[in-house]
Order: sequence, then C-alpha cells, then structure tokens
Amino acid sequence: MKKSFAFGLIMAALFTGINASAQLPDCTLSIGGKDTAVLIQVFQLNEEQKNTMEMWIGELQTQNKLIEDEIKVLLEKHPQSTQEDLETLAKKYKVLKDKMLAISKGYDSKLLGLFNPKQYQRYAELCNEALRKPITPSITAKAEPQPENPD
Repeated sequence: MKKSFAFGLIMAALFTGINASAQLPDCTLSIGGKDTAVLIQVFQLNEEQKNTMEMWIGELQTQNKLIEDEIKVLLEKHPQSTQEDLETLAKKYKVLKDKMLAISKGYDSKLLGLFNPKQYQRYAELCNEALRKPITPSITAKAEPQPENPD
C-alpha cells in the first residue's frame, strides 16, 4: 500500500512537472520596448547586431502603429450598446492585440537569429531562471546577398 501511494505521488509530481513545463510562457526580448540598452548590455551586442536591431525596432514601431490605428477605429466605431456587441468587440480587439504580439515575437526571433552561440546560451539560461520558454531563433535573420541579374 505504501509503495503504490509513493509511486502515485511520484507519478503525479512528474506529470505536474511535465505539464508545467509545457505551459511556460515564451521568453520574449521585447526589442521594441524601453529596455533596448539593457538588451545591448546583457547580450553584449556588436555594432552590426545593434544597427540591425535598431532598424527592426523602426519596422516594428511602424507595424504596431498601423495596428494601434486599427484598434482606435475599432473602439470608436464598433457598436457597444449590447452585451453581444461588447463580446464581438472584445474578440476583434483580442485578434488585433494577438497580431501585435506575434509581430513582436517575430522580431525577437529575428534578433535571436543574429546571436552567436554564447549570446544564445546566455539568453536560454536567463529564460530558464525566469521560468520562461526560449523562442526559436529565426534562421533567416541575416539579409542574404541578392544574386546579380545576368541581363
């Protein structure tokens, strides 16, 4: 009886641990946020990485502005007089916010694609300490040189 209880307790603990690790939130860098200097310092970004990140921050801000404008129009023009109207509004708002988060995560992934192995290892270690799941780096982060057109 004691063995089966102990076995059950161990299995429950393992299942909970496995289930909890599958539920970890993504470990985002938030390159468009206010902690850009911290990212540069913590990961010791080189000049090329800093310049590329700054370019991507500009792109991210442009894309976010477009979505923020969509949200503003949605909030101003969507009917809000009934419970059903509010539920529909909430769903549409969530779609736009999720789109914004996905774009931001995509830029984080691109930046991670520029990291060298030591930088990525540091990132993964920090994620683990914060109980977050590391994002997969983008393989195509660096701009590939375009072949010349042989006309």
